[in-house]
Amino acid sequence: MVARAYVLMDYDVPAGHLDRACAITPGFESPTVSTLHDPTWRAVRAMVPKVDLHRVMDELYDLGARGILVTDIRACRL
Repeated sequence: MVARAYVLMDYDVPAGHLDRACAITPGFESPTVSTLHDPTWRAVRAMVPKVDLHRVMDELYDLGARGILVTDIRACRL
């Protein structure tokens, strides 16, 4: 049931904005951050409360994040 209250959000963000982006999407424990081929960008994955989805997407886009993807979570163990 907890899984249905969250979505998984993936996005790319300029490396200079990574700390602010992680503050917007702190995840359940911590976001996953990956290096991209372009060293000036990072890929981020985090669980986001479903009720905050649209606000979070708007904040990330305004920050410069692009390629924002949202996936439903059907099951998880936390």
